[in-house]
Amino acid sequence: MGMFKVRVAEVLEETSNIKSFRLKRADGAPFDPYPAGAHIDIVGPTDVVRQYSLCSPPYELDDYVIAVKLEPASRGGSQALHEVAVGQELEISAPRNLMAVAEGADRHILVAAGIGVTPMISMAYHLHRANQEFELHYFARSRDEAAFVDLLETKSGFGERVKFHFGLQRDDQPTVLAAAFAALTHRSHVYTCGPEGFMDRVKDTAASVIPEENVHIEHFQAGEPVDTSADTPFEIEFEDEIYEVPVGRSIVQVLEENGVEVDTTCQEGICGTCIMGVLKGEPDHRDQCMSASEKKANDQIAACVSRSKSPRLVLEMF
Repeated sequence: MGMFKVRVAEVLEETSNIKSFRLKRADGAPFDPYPAGAHIDIVGPTDVVRQYSLCSPPYELDDYVIAVKLEPASRGGSQALHEVAVGQELEISAPRNLMAVAEGADRHILVAAGIGVTPMISMAYHLHRANQEFELHYFARSRDEAAFVDLLETKSGFGERVKFHFGLQRDDQPTVLAAAFAALTHRSHVYTCGPEGFMDRVKDTAASVIPEENVHIEHFQAGEPVDTSADTPFEIEFEDEIYEVPVGRSIVQVLEENGVEVDTTCQEGICGTCIMGVLKGEPDHRDQCMSASEKKANDQIAACVSRSKSPRLVLEMF
């Protein structure tokens, strides 16, 4: 995984527990173009790698902007980044996108809760510039706990497209979501990021109106643990070599034990770094990074967590 250095140019307190960081390349060059909704890996001061969405306009390449929420049970990632000061250098990866804006849609609905607003801001900038029909619905416990409110209201240029939902009870969310989705058609797409339970409510409500594959979810934490009690060994074939993947070992681990380097970051099936192509066989998808339509196609696999339903998978590197 290629990494390069950036310099922290600005740190802002967006809320009591969310800071935004404006990053510039350490070599002074502009960043490469990236698709709206993309995220980057950041190596923090404690060498912990975490993924953060880019929330700046994707067509402005002098800066990257990310936002970091201080997690109460931080294992060194968010805590260390909250202590970073202007002028410090960090290592980041090139952007990757697991929630691209769908082409050909007649309407886009962006739905965020809490810190999940970050990828939606980048997507909203893109849709606004492209003159696409969209709305951004932002749920938070209160205005004070919502990041980027002033930006979205007055500085973004698309403030009239933003609908804020502050202090809404969980049981009331489906009613509000249903109203937001009422005018959608089978060509409309919904995108969501936030806590797992919230995204499940968005997905279930939207799927009653539009095809399930038109609902796009951004995960930054692993889902509920998968029941592995029925796991069995299987084989993988890669570049004419065959390897057995035993119970309790991952495809990535087996390949690396045999000298095959596979790019990985999260090891939890959420970042998409380790995705490989599937030429033959049926994957047992256990990741949180691929969409429903991508999983249905069965032509790729998150090699750090997923297994196989067939006796053998024939794999290739992307």
